[in-house]
Amino acid sequence: MKDEERREAMERDERIRKVLNAMLAMQRRAWEQGVAAQALLELGETDLVILLAKDAVVNQLKDGRLGLNEGKGPVTDPAANGEAVLFAARATGEAQLQGAAERMLEFLLYKAPKTREGIIYHNYIENMIWVDAFYMAPPFLAAAGHPAEAVKQVVGYRKILWDAEKKLYSHIWDEDRQAFERKLFWGVGNGWAAAGMARVIKALPEGMQTEKALIASFAREGIEGCLQYQRPDGLFHDILDDPNSFVETNCAQMLSYAIYRGVKAGWLEPAYLLAADKMRMGVYSKVDAFGLVQGVCGAPNFNRAGTATEGQAFFLLMEAAYRDLMN
Repeated sequence: MKDEERREAMERDERIRKVLNAMLAMQRRAWEQGVAAQALLELGETDLVILLAKDAVVNQLKDGRLGLNEGKGPVTDPAANGEAVLFAARATGEAQLQGAAERMLEFLLYKAPKTREGIIYHNYIENMIWVDAFYMAPPFLAAAGHPAEAVKQVVGYRKILWDAEKKLYSHIWDEDRQAFERKLFWGVGNGWAAAGMARVIKALPEGMQTEKALIASFAREGIEGCLQYQRPDGLFHDILDDPNSFVETNCAQMLSYAIYRGVKAGWLEPAYLLAADKMRMGVYSKVDAFGLVQGVCGAPNFNRAGTATEGQAFFLLMEAAYRDLMN
């Protein structure tokens, strides 16, 4: 390795370390715990994955929902912890962890509120479908041995939220009113969809090539829809087609993650790397001296630019996917 390459690698590793430390310093709700654990899993930080999984189990409700330490409304968010808990169970052989993963799975399959077609609502009471759910439940369903159910959920979410004219996903559909609660094309929401589908494709068994190809076509269309709105700096606006909304960092991380994973797996052409690398460079300019990824949809309300666990996690996911592509 040349001196310049060695220096760049050291700087990259140091940046990752700072972003990781900043993520672990943040308070985390159910999905935040899950996406943080998933980032650590893809980075290979297995001891930390097990620790986050164990704490998700500490905060598991009797009905099986993992990591739920704020209210009892979330339905799909807790499932974001599922893969980490499943990994931890297999790595440690601990029956408690295996049982926790099984209870989370049973909740999704048999207890979660759903539409008449069997598509899982994002929260209790409201009977709404959120685009966030693409990432939360289907990847765990596939990893936990129910790939057909994972595909069913992805197809169902797409049917409800996809805007064929815009080639983008709307944010929230109200099933009771048969109308959109929030039709806006939220950048992070489209990122959740792309990243979630990338994870489902990876988790589906080799015997489901037709289903892999179908979901890959969905992910490709969504990525292309987003790329229409990529800014010269590589980033996107919070509402993709609204240049008056703030410039947001996390959408770029999420899309670049999906692109790197897609090119590595062969379901995206290498030509997409030009846009992904531009996103990655734009994101790098947003990481401050403490490792905080600035300008993401900010906690706690995600309606302004700020910092958030998911913003930290997706930087790490982006870097893990980039590393795997380059190796």
